[in-house]
Amino acid sequence: MLKIILRDRRPIYPFNEPARELRFLNKPLWLLQRDILAPYVSQEREVDSFEKIELKREEMLVYRENLFFDDCFFKAFLSKARKLGKACQVAFPLDDKAIVTHALPLQRTIRKRGNYYVADMWYFPYGLEETVRPLEMHTDSREMGYYRVPTHMSDAMGDLVYHVPTKAFMAVESWIHVLLSNVIFGVFAAAARLDQEMESQVASQLKLFWRALLEQKQVLSTSPVVRIGQNCRIDPSVIIRGPTVIGDNVDIGPGSVIDICFIGNNVTISDSCDLMLSVVGDRCFLPFRASLFETLLMEDSMVAQNTCLQLSCVGRTSFIGAGSTFTDFNLIPKPLKATHSDHQLEPTEMTVLGGCVGHHCRIGSGMIVYPARTIESDSILVASAERRVIDRNVTYEESDILKIPNATDSHPRFYPRRGAEDLQRER
Repeated sequence: MLKIILRDRRPIYPFNEPARELRFLNKPLWLLQRDILAPYVSQEREVDSFEKIELKREEMLVYRENLFFDDCFFKAFLSKARKLGKACQVAFPLDDKAIVTHALPLQRTIRKRGNYYVADMWYFPYGLEETVRPLEMHTDSREMGYYRVPTHMSDAMGDLVYHVPTKAFMAVESWIHVLLSNVIFGVFAAAARLDQEMESQVASQLKLFWRALLEQKQVLSTSPVVRIGQNCRIDPSVIIRGPTVIGDNVDIGPGSVIDICFIGNNVTISDSCDLMLSVVGDRCFLPFRASLFETLLMEDSMVAQNTCLQLSCVGRTSFIGAGSTFTDFNLIPKPLKATHSDHQLEPTEMTVLGGCVGHHCRIGSGMIVYPARTIESDSILVASAERRVIDRNVTYEESDILKIPNATDSHPRFYPRRGAEDLQRER
């Protein structure tokens, strides 16, 4: 099958990089897509629009390169499309809760058309055709989260829940989508699939129970649900609960807790760290008592001791100083707004959401970051009496780097903002 990739080089703020270059489950999006599609395609092309696609009579998959999807979703889509045997486009019913609740806010790629939400993924069995039918897909979401929490944090029933897809699909147009793809549609989705398998297959239950007896561990700490790479040094006191993936050459110190996470290679997690529903990229460093909750940490970054990040994103090669807190709960009882990639504030439909730090940033110690605030790539924020609380979005020019003599020489700008002229020149 021929794979056609529709280029989408719009930069995602505050990273100032297109979605294809950002990390999803510890891989650049373009590589994650390639690995998922590798068993099905024999060749690929990149084009700017449908008009640039050559008219050939062959089986063809066309998709926009800012799409995040997992293997379960694509298998279901391709099987259904081939069975239909006609040109079709991904479509979701209007009541798909994962799409409506989590995927629709802050984006334009998934849009309503008639009785469906359609997205930019097409299947053509015999080359391009003018007539394309909507192919109804379901994310098969499961309601998961936290129950019996204070009602002021949730709905009237005291529930703080997510609609977690077992077949994940997301169009990435803002940093919120990067976070949700990794956490709710990534590691949390793996937990949803495990729950689904355990409920529907007695053989899977028996296999896990037998493994638990054999390994003398709790069921969710056994090797089928906790995958550990080579040359890892993990203290016996560490608690690991799956589904969790840990890469090669990982050190985890005593007293740490790892709960439903994806951890890359060459990562150091020191004593008494807490990680829950989080993704940690290659070569990251977490000193003692660092905490991540529903957070994405891209490669080569560090979160210093006694720092807590909740529902937050941190770009590559960034540093978060000791004793910092990224808050996530809106004290005013209404949904938060966040910055879309076109720099407009738009509703997120979320009352609990952390902040986002771009690539190559240096954040001083003891900072308090308000919910949904962003710090642009290459910024430096120095802890001072004047700057302890980040209550608004911070651009590169508004950071402290231009106030420090010769700082731009030792901390060069690698990820500048790109305007319409820059994007047009690249094309």
